[in-house]
Amino acid sequence: MIQLDGVTRVYGTRAAPVRAVDGISLEIGPGVTAVVGPNGAGKTTLLGLILGFLRPGEGSVTLGGRAPRRWIRKNGAAYLPERFVLPPEWTVGPALRGLARLEGFGLDEAASRVAATLDRLGLAEHENRAIGTLSRGMNQRLGLAQALLADRELIVLDEPTEGLDPLWRVRLREIVADLRAAGRTVLLASHELPEIERVADRVVVLRNGRIQEIVELAANAAGPVAYRLDVTADDDALRDAFPDARRDGDAVVVTVSDARELSDRLAALLARGATLRAVRPAGAELEERVRRAGGAEADPGPGA
Repeated sequence: MIQLDGVTRVYGTRAAPVRAVDGISLEIGPGVTAVVGPNGAGKTTLLGLILGFLRPGEGSVTLGGRAPRRWIRKNGAAYLPERFVLPPEWTVGPALRGLARLEGFGLDEAASRVAATLDRLGLAEHENRAIGTLSRGMNQRLGLAQALLADRELIVLDEPTEGLDPLWRVRLREIVADLRAAGRTVLLASHELPEIERVADRVVVLRNGRIQEIVELAANAAGPVAYRLDVTADDDALRDAFPDARRDGDAVVVTVSDARELSDRLAALLARGATLRAVRPAGAELEERVRRAGGAEADPGPGA
């Protein structure tokens, strides 16, 4: 769907140029493709080129064989920017209904989609709150809500886990898994390698605007998946939520079939009064490969 051929984007002056993207050739199709790298690697610039916000100085970018803006004018694209901002005096529900109307939905359809999306992102009870009163995590979920109002073939998420607590990071994985199952093309940029390892089919490692490595992952392979929990919970509550849980030092290791089961069991554990600080995949394959490529500084962040 997305084709980049020899794409270069230069900032700065002729005397002091900065090659934010440097000779990238890449094909991106349905599934989940992640772009990782340290600050300044070119992640956000690459997304801007794909969305048509920026034009390459050299090379070409096409979506479905068309220039990005032409394709997006016809088909639309879901987009969560790195910093999602709406006027603080706006109210959550009316703001989303207005955005849904801009997507072309009639009044009834806009109201229906907003109601479903608010429920999906856990914001229904905050529908009448001013956006300026939302926490950082709730504002991020609002940004995800606006990106998911319409059913788009292309979904671009720039640092989607920013500000999300561990439980909502897990639930975001469910949303991404649903998009993958629907055959969408999901492109996300992040510096949090443990998150990427759980959602991506393929990871493009950038450094200094160039591709260092492309890592293929079996993010949703059949079979159980192990996670390490940084959690405080009494043993009875832990066993009820995760019958196979075992302690490994300060962590608790659990095994589940998929992200949805993990989310449900974590919710049950939290309902028993547990305190959850982080959830991380038990493995670290991606982190090791990225470190070897020298393409990113792994940031475990709050986990999840």
